[in-house]
Amino acid sequence: MPHIEENYDVIVVGAGHAGCEAALATARLNLKTILFTISIESIAMMPCNPNIGGTSKGHLVREVDALGGQMGINIDKTYIQSKMLNSSKGPAVHSLRAQADKEAYSLEMRKTLENTENLTVRRGEVTELIIEDGKVLGVKMYSGAVYHAKAVILCTGTYLASRCLYGDVIEHTGPNGLKAATELSDSLRDNGISLNRFKTGTPARIDRRSIDFSKMEEQLGDEVVTPFSFTTDRESLNKEQVSCYLTYTNEKTHEIIRNNLDRSPLFSGTIEGTGPRYCPSIEDKVVKFADKDRHQVFIEPEGLYTNEMYIGGMSSSLPEDVQYDMYRSVPGLENAVIVRNAYAIEYDCISANDLKLSLEFKNIEGLFSAGQFNGSSGYEEAAAQGLIAGINAARKIKGLEPLILDRSQAYIGVLIDDLVTKDNREPYRMMTSRAEYRLLLRQDNADLRLTEIGHDIGLISDERYEHLLEKKRMIETEVKRVKEVYVGAGAFISEFLTRHNSTPLKTAASIADLIRRPELNYDVLEEIDTDRPTLPREVTEQVEIYIKYEGYIDRQQKQVEDFKKIERRVLPTDIDYTTISGLRLEAQQKLNQYKPTSIGQASRLSGVTPADISVLLVASEQIYRMRKEKE
Repeated sequence: MPHIEENYDVIVVGAGHAGCEAALATARLNLKTILFTISIESIAMMPCNPNIGGTSKGHLVREVDALGGQMGINIDKTYIQSKMLNSSKGPAVHSLRAQADKEAYSLEMRKTLENTENLTVRRGEVTELIIEDGKVLGVKMYSGAVYHAKAVILCTGTYLASRCLYGDVIEHTGPNGLKAATELSDSLRDNGISLNRFKTGTPARIDRRSIDFSKMEEQLGDEVVTPFSFTTDRESLNKEQVSCYLTYTNEKTHEIIRNNLDRSPLFSGTIEGTGPRYCPSIEDKVVKFADKDRHQVFIEPEGLYTNEMYIGGMSSSLPEDVQYDMYRSVPGLENAVIVRNAYAIEYDCISANDLKLSLEFKNIEGLFSAGQFNGSSGYEEAAAQGLIAGINAARKIKGLEPLILDRSQAYIGVLIDDLVTKDNREPYRMMTSRAEYRLLLRQDNADLRLTEIGHDIGLISDERYEHLLEKKRMIETEVKRVKEVYVGAGAFISEFLTRHNSTPLKTAASIADLIRRPELNYDVLEEIDTDRPTLPREVTEQVEIYIKYEGYIDRQQKQVEDFKKIERRVLPTDIDYTTISGLRLEAQQKLNQYKPTSIGQASRLSGVTPADISVLLVASEQIYRMRKEKE
């Protein structure tokens, strides 16, 4: 029987957060792209927590935006509560988090995809990769259709051979009961791609009408909302926000859980996959943190047009009857009516060690991979990888060098380097502590760090780039000015400082000197800084941060310079490390397995010691010299 056969530049498999960013990137870079999804309803779906951002994840979203991605724009349009986390701490750990109307978020992203030039959205299940001579040529569909392409990007999320479990109930579906992808795993194995089995979970959804909020602590959003996207007009964000709520488990909750652990597939051995360390189920929490007499439970709305409430902090795979007992033991949930049961989901994924830093497979040319399929967790981590995979698929087709962000440039660089270099035995989650240079990689300066790169790639417009250049100019000019404007030690200045609990001056001081005082800031000093120009908030924010943390920033920039000296020492990928004398056996094995592209990447491999790096530094010089002589 005849089948459909079509040609595209790029095929993207999966329309979750990774797939959406990948497909938009390649289409916007003028490549004919087709995006396959097993269900149109799953486009940019939020099967777990209905929010974007959070600690360290907010950094990723703003970096995606700075490079020309869509996630930040989409959440700004569809948020229902927004909050800056860690605002009482230093700017390095400030992280924006927004509660989404999950249906609106999905529909808005679908609208964007369907109205992007060069992009086709198609429902269908990809069952086979077409690979010849180590190069991907396209895909085959369940229907028998064949699609040819110059590059394929796998963004399968949690759908590959997935199954959902709670108690003794096992459903062979994807998240939210959607169809699983049942055949692609075999094709991947047939082409030499080894698969891991990971799992994640989600809590129950409870009918709002059955919740007693009077027994909970109300959690409000920020009065002044900060946008995720640098292109969003702040005024457009002014709208009435919904409330979230906080309650706690108790000893009765924990007793119910302990008495039923034998009925949890997590503890009975039914679940084969490895779960995320930093997002454990409530069963895990009760067992591993037995000394804790309570755990936080966040009650969060799923949207404006639904009564479903997400029960954050209580994901579970316990049986249905136990779930009712467990949730109803929590203050405010005594009469809880479950709309959707909590469940765990298992799925196939790869080891990202099989990928290059460009997110292209080492052994299959033109095949890229992004998102939870790479062993990560989270919508934001997925979007970041999807954007980079899309950019690099486009650049490969155009014969350009891949975009590789290093650890000193972006959280995205840290994320991808960790995935590709480290032996991740569980779903990887981004955290601020993973970034060595987090004072430089703040969420507030993502545009200053990355928008020029986005413009060079072709995802940032000339107009937006010109705005960035003007912003940089204003920041530099104002930093210079506050360092040069001095105020004296007169009565007016002394009264001002005393009023703000600051020590009066004995000699003249610059405005910059006063900004550095912990009890003062740029805004407060306007009263005595009378010739101050009127500047946008995004400029004055950068001026204050730079002045207050100048010493620390300069010190960290010096560390980056030292880091780059090692990081830039490129290693040929065809080195046989068993031939280098002085390397320990474990180091030889790890280096041959991962084939690092630089000394810096080699130094982050487990099993490679500083002594091994010293040997490599000498050996790499000798190898390059010998190869140059042969030329």
